[in-house]
Amino acid sequence: MPVFESIDHARAYFDGDRFALENGITLDEIAPGRAVCSLNIEARHRNAEGGVMGGAIFTLVDLAFAAAANDIHRPTVAQQVSMNFLSGSRGSALTARATCRKDGRSSCVYNVDVSDDLGRDIAQATVTGFKLGIK
Repeated sequence: MPVFESIDHARAYFDGDRFALENGITLDEIAPGRAVCSLNIEARHRNAEGGVMGGAIFTLVDLAFAAAANDIHRPTVAQQVSMNFLSGSRGSALTARATCRKDGRSSCVYNVDVSDDLGRDIAQATVTGFKLGIK
């Protein structure tokens, strides 16, 4: 059963995630075990070579995971993340899609796929979450 009553309820909760929000990441969709977040790429998201900074992509992944995981078993935090950067974006926006792969008693595993608005695969992450307050 979802924790968040609606997308607006989830957005209000994640208003406290200031780093992600102040860097332009939005929560676009939420459903049990999955979430979609996006980022319009701006100059502030670029590294010295002109590509999207890995930290910006990681933050996008982290918020997508957090939204999906906390919707079915709040509170949950990332315990371990394995991320592969697949290619540079040539587009103007990124989208992260988080999907639950395993929902255990005290931990969970999510896959998060990042693509750009041109359909290019940008990154893939596997996030292990730890459910706080589990006894």
